[in-house]
Amino acid sequence: MRIAVAGLGVIAQTVHLPLLERLRDHFEITAVCDLSAALTTRVAARYGVPACHTDLETMLEKGGFDALVLLTSGSHGTAAAAALRRGYPVLCEKPLAYTRAEAAELAALDTGPSPKLMVGYMKQYDPAVMRLTRSMPEAHAVQVTVLHPSDASQLSFANLPAPPDDVPAGVLSALRAADDDLLRTAIGDAPPAARGLYTAILNSISHDLSLLRLLACGAADVDHAAVWSGPAPGDRSIELTGPLRGGGRYAIHWHLLTGYPAYRETVAIQHATGSAELVFPTPYLLGAATRLTLVENDGGAERRTRYADVTPSFQNELLAFHAMVTDGVPPLTGVAGGAEDIVTAQLAVRRLRGDTAAGEAAEL
Repeated sequence: MRIAVAGLGVIAQTVHLPLLERLRDHFEITAVCDLSAALTTRVAARYGVPACHTDLETMLEKGGFDALVLLTSGSHGTAAAAALRRGYPVLCEKPLAYTRAEAAELAALDTGPSPKLMVGYMKQYDPAVMRLTRSMPEAHAVQVTVLHPSDASQLSFANLPAPPDDVPAGVLSALRAADDDLLRTAIGDAPPAARGLYTAILNSISHDLSLLRLLACGAADVDHAAVWSGPAPGDRSIELTGPLRGGGRYAIHWHLLTGYPAYRETVAIQHATGSAELVFPTPYLLGAATRLTLVENDGGAERRTRYADVTPSFQNELLAFHAMVTDGVPPLTGVAGGAEDIVTAQLAVRRLRGDTAAGEAAEL
């Protein structure tokens, strides 16, 4: 299957491009696109890509590929809609979009007999998560804790080149202004705490919402949201709690701690006769295994089972995208799931701001 990749930043360089090359029996990269001409040229030379572009519309118009991997920053609503209108299936990195209006437009474009859009929640395809879904009893409570160091510390191993400096300032300014307009549509002129809450949910905590959806029927509501500053400049914490659709409750504690030594995410699920615990490593390090520990009642005794598999979750995700495009296999998260996470993020902002909530969040 011929693939185009739009957005050649950190996640593309450390994860998607190496894996697409590894999976050469399934994928051939035939076009790449980034705002930086220098970066596009370098990546095209490294991976032997025949077509490189600095404008997504131009790449979509010229074609030469069967599907699009969309890895640009900010909201993906406009770019994903443009690809779908031209008939290209899309693997869309989170967030799907910033607004419910964008998500509704994407839903209207993805109505054929086979799905056309997959949201890139790779943790749903983690081998430990897939193992857990085969035997997960009804959850009574789910506790998520994320310890998130700086991106720079997580990427120190990758030895990436310096970010490109050839993108015109006016182009970057226009993109930031467009995203600001979308955020105002979603949550109004929100104060920094509310805006930070919203973007953190869509850009990071959405992974945990996707796991709640897969393992515990999803979050039904948000009945508590809190944001507070951390011990160092730039540090911050978020707390979300609420009911699960399948019964029981969830609690998410997300901490951006720039001085923390290593990324660590723990998802602990309690049920009537035992528990399950998932411990995720940094997502950038391919081959680092998520650890699953199952605790079960064995005739009145405690039985513990441990499971780990170094197959990258991103690799399974790409193969699932291939199956969606070639065989019509539905993804674990499509437009509906991405839209659900936008709603949850807006519910959190409404809970945080109360009667002062604005934008789409005030309409929920």
